[in-house]
This record gives sequence, structure tokens and C-alpha cells, in this order.
Amino acid sequence: MSNFSMSTRDLNVVWHPCTQMKDHETIPLVPIKRAEGVYLEDFDGNRYIDAISSWWVNLFGHCNAYINSQITEQLNTLEHVILAGFTHERVIRLSERLVALSPEGLTRCFYADNGSSAIEVALKMSYHAHKNNGVEKPLFVSLSESYHGETLGALAVGDVALYKETYEPLLIRAVQTPSPYDQSEAAALEAAAAFEVLLHERGGEIAAFIVEPLVQGAGGMRMYHPRFLTEAKRLCEEFGVHFIADEVLVGFGRTGTLFACEQARITPDYLVLSKGLTGGYLPLSVVLTTEAVYNAFYCDYNPARSFLHSHSYTGNALACAAANATLDIFEQHDVIETNRSIAYRMGEHLKRFEGMQHVKEIRQCGMIAVVELEGFAPQERIGLKIHRHCLERGVLIRPLGNVIYVMPPYVITPEELQIVFDAIESALGKI
Repeated sequence: MSNFSMSTRDLNVVWHPCTQMKDHETIPLVPIKRAEGVYLEDFDGNRYIDAISSWWVNLFGHCNAYINSQITEQLNTLEHVILAGFTHERVIRLSERLVALSPEGLTRCFYADNGSSAIEVALKMSYHAHKNNGVEKPLFVSLSESYHGETLGALAVGDVALYKETYEPLLIRAVQTPSPYDQSEAAALEAAAAFEVLLHERGGEIAAFIVEPLVQGAGGMRMYHPRFLTEAKRLCEEFGVHFIADEVLVGFGRTGTLFACEQARITPDYLVLSKGLTGGYLPLSVVLTTEAVYNAFYCDYNPARSFLHSHSYTGNALACAAANATLDIFEQHDVIETNRSIAYRMGEHLKRFEGMQHVKEIRQCGMIAVVELEGFAPQERIGLKIHRHCLERGVLIRPLGNVIYVMPPYVITPEELQIVFDAIESALGKI
């Protein structure tokens, strides 16, 4: 079997995500045969360092022996059971651990299958909780340039035109407030002041403020100071607005703490987790919330007050086994401290791009390093060119337009980091 034969078969039947399929008339697909650690290997024997953790999900390397063993053990006892009226040990244990690890006051776990679905859960739960408390609040607020997923509710609260414009007539009501313009505390306070103005104008309509803490992912890897989160949470409490922390991207150590909210010392009303939750193995997401929200639905039988939201694979036992194994690794190894060492090396590599032609800005937040370019029109597709050049050098990156980012698995070595940043530097030299 070769890359060519696999690609030919694929293009006859598969429609790929976030892809203009016509591109593959000239751009070859890369079929992957196996993976281990930070490496992906294709059917022709070429190896690639997965410098983006396969869309930000993989924490401890591909085919991690420990996570494999825990999934295998679970597979031999229970693969799945309906979570309505039934339960199982893995989901109970996972929930107990998430409650213990998350910011104080989050006591209840509601499961879904992926990040976008969990955002839908949080939005519906917020609106419905207000309604059960006798208040009609049909509006949501998010930051400019935010991204929260691609289902209709998640699209509605995002602000990336590329994803959103086509479906605008279908979306729920949402408005944006300005994002902090950089990582300074001054920018955080200025954005918080703008949010306060909006709350004074429309606070009575607003169910929740949803935010990607510290790093705005698909909107361009914009980063900001934790002071914004502190101020925004204070304002939400003052105006009776729920605070939804979308940590689908940043949760589980990406920003230097287990959860990004920790750096602002806040407890959101809803904490949304996915991606790294299972170490990159299986689809699973969770919304953690408070007793106050839970109690808004707790009553004698009344369908109108119940949270009638479900997914077929909610709390899947295999996915929960992977998630528990992932938390085991955090417990058994000083992952956060190790990540600080890796992040330091990433920061040192970033310095080589300072002052380089076409480089607008470099920035970093924990295990996320960014080189933003300028001077290229969208139709030049500079990100695609850089992606292809790096693949030729054995490195997988997938720029967001003019924004190059590195978000590797936590098991990457200094030597492998060197290869990643050398490939990016080489690509920029070519353009």
C-alpha cells in the first residue's frame, strides 16, 4: 500500500473538514499508517513531527502505552451504556476527579461528545437556568475574533466571519465586546471597561458571557492578560450574567496551569472541556457547573424545567477510561513543571523570528507559541505554502492564515523542538 493508492481511494469517498476539496487535485493528501510519540508515519515510510497535537488534542504522544492499556482494560469489561438511568464506575470516577481539580465551586458534570456540543450544552443550560428562575435572557456575549465551534449555537457566539457569515440567518442572538488588543494589563482593563459599558446598556437581556480564557484559538491565537478574566467575572456577578469559560483548547496544562482560569483566580459558572480531556484518544467533552445552576433544574416532575439534552454516546466508558488515564499521568508525573521547561525552550526559539521580514509579532502563552506574519493577501495562501514546506522537512504545522503556531504534545524533546522551529525558519526564508 502506498500514499498514492490510499489517497486515490480516499478522494473517491471522503469529504474532509475545513477543506476545499478541489485543492486536492494538486495538493496530495498525507495518509497516515501509524503513529508513536510525537511522530506520524505515512504509507511510504516518511515521518512527521506532530507540532499541532493533531488539532490540539494530543497531550502525551500517540499510542501512549499507559492510555492504551487503560482503554484495552475497559474494552474487555464495558464499552458503552446509556447514561440516562444508568451509570458506570469510569464516569463516576472521572467526575469526582474533575470536580476536585477544577476551580472551587464547580460541583456537577454534564457530558457530551465534542467541544462544539459542550458549548451548546452550556448555552442552553444558561438560558434555561435563567428561565427557570423567572428571568427571560435571550442574548449572549462573546469577544471579538472569538471561536467556540461550528454547530449553530457555537457559531452564533463566535466571531470568525470565515465560519459564520454563510449561516448568519440561522443563528441565535449574540453580540461581541472588544477583545484585549495585546497581552498587557492595560489592554485587559480597557477591554473590561468596554464590556462594562455593554452590560450597562443591555445587561438585563444577557444570559451569559462566553470567553476563551487567555488564548483565542481559531480566531488567530490572540492572547491576553488574565486580569481581563478577573474583571469580566466580577462584572458578570454584578449584573447577574453567567460566565462560561470555554477551555476546550486551553484546558489541561496548555497555558502553564491545569486550567487557564486558575491564573485569574476565578470560578466560572460553566467550565467547558474537551480536546485534551482524553489525551487525544476519543471524543468526549464535559460542562462543569455549580450547585446554583443544578438546583435551578432540580424539582418534582416537570418537563419544562428539566434539562432535556442528550447525546447517544454521553459518558462513553472507553472515552472515560482514556480521560481517567490522562488524569493519572498528570497525577503521577509533574507535567505542569515539565511543560514550563518546554515552554521556556519554545520561547527561546521564538526569539529567532524577532525583526525578521514579514513577521508582525511573536507571542506565547505556555505551550502555545505564535509567529504572526504581515504583508500577504489572503489569496496568496501563505499559510498553505508554509504548511507544505514544513511537511517536506518532516514537520506538521497548519497555520491559521498568516498565523503560524506551534502547539506540540507535552512529550516533545528539545531535539524535536529544534527540528520544528528550524523548519518554520526555513519556510519563512523561502518566502
